[in-house]
Amino acid sequence: MPRQPQPAPLDGALVINKPKGKTSHDVVDAVRHLAGFRQIGHLGTLDPLATGVLVLLLGRATRLVQFYAGRRKRYTARFRFGFATDTYDSDGEAQGPDVAPELEAPALEKLAAERIGRFEQMPPSFSAKKVQGRPAYELARKKQPVELKPVEVELYEYKLIEIEGSIARFVIECSSGTYIRSLAHEMGQELGCGAHLAEITRTAVGEFSLEQAITLEELADAKQEGKFAERLIRLEYLLPNFPRVNVLPVIEKR
Repeated sequence: MPRQPQPAPLDGALVINKPKGKTSHDVVDAVRHLAGFRQIGHLGTLDPLATGVLVLLLGRATRLVQFYAGRRKRYTARFRFGFATDTYDSDGEAQGPDVAPELEAPALEKLAAERIGRFEQMPPSFSAKKVQGRPAYELARKKQPVELKPVEVELYEYKLIEIEGSIARFVIECSSGTYIRSLAHEMGQELGCGAHLAEITRTAVGEFSLEQAITLEELADAKQEGKFAERLIRLEYLLPNFPRVNVLPVIEKR
């Protein structure tokens, strides 16, 4: 008789502050190791360059992924103007010399304001979007042509915060599926000087914020102290905007 899979011993959500350089899958693997079970998923990937909010769902909470689809996301991002890269971020190869532009706030604010609302955005060639069943980045790395289709996205906020030399910092709130590095690339094209994403931190996914987030090191310490479960956002506190029904223990047993 085949063995029945054992239920996960913990149910709930963890808000992890993802460090730079790690993939989202790296973080999931690390938490699986600490938790001692594999039933863990996440609400949207972050590129290795990115830091900030990565929401993990554990145990029975993984069934709630569908209800979190399409939640708004919020970022702080630094765009480096002067040259574009093939990946649209600082991990890529420069596509020309650094022209060292003099940035003017009114011009950047105007371009940002024009992007508020819904529009069709072209994903980067170096992305996980599938092309005939293969991730686009596999083709791009081999210098093969990548044919992607634009995707409708929406920006709710796109605000210039400061300019430091050739770097401008923005706060962006957007729909799921928006590529912030594409925004940087497009703005560089509009200004005629090229640009790429230098740094990015996700500060919120829906109701989950960076203020709630813990590092992998803090989670490891909690595990060692026997307080791993205390770091979880329990099931009953998830999806706070959904109707709630309290079931009496007698009815629950039936």
